[in-house]
Amino acid sequence: MKLELPDLPYAANALEPHMSAETLGFHHGKHHNTYVVKGNELLADAGVDADNLEDLVRASAKVGGPLFNNVAQVYNHNFFWKSMKPAGGGAPSGAIADKINADFGSYDDFKKEFTAGGVGQFGSGWVWLVLDGGKLKIAKTPNAETPLTTSAKPILVCDVWEHAYYLDYQNRRPDFLAAFLENLVNWDFANQNLA
Repeated sequence: MKLELPDLPYAANALEPHMSAETLGFHHGKHHNTYVVKGNELLADAGVDADNLEDLVRASAKVGGPLFNNVAQVYNHNFFWKSMKPAGGGAPSGAIADKINADFGSYDDFKKEFTAGGVGQFGSGWVWLVLDGGKLKIAKTPNAETPLTTSAKPILVCDVWEHAYYLDYQNRRPDFLAAFLENLVNWDFANQNLA
């Protein structure tokens, strides 16, 4: 299997003013693309193959090191782009809204926990909404780590590596997480993953 850089599911300026075209261009075109290129270089000699990206992440986790880091980062970024949409954010609707209320108590309580997870992730990493043991939970992972290597099912994610927000928010990670939840999160994608 060969890694590929997917097209963004929206125009580069479609998330403005909450995420600039400049940030998206660097993040997708440079950072994400580097993981694709390096991952393919490493896969050429690794003897690791799979039928889909999720299985490739799991197989590369057994090898670890740079191979896993690059393959997992391709998956994490693919998932991140889908976790956002133009004119997204705000309170969810549908099954995900009911499940958030059941498992967190309220959408406001979910927001607090998700934001705390993202702010509390030391250094580079990710904050996830996952389904684990039939219950929605917040998970944070460092570097390239992903819930795919655990029993949890990813529902949505926010990238909290500095390159995801520094051009727009400088060191204000809490402001970026607030913008993600209030204006960018794609609850339709979350509902698809929950189904």
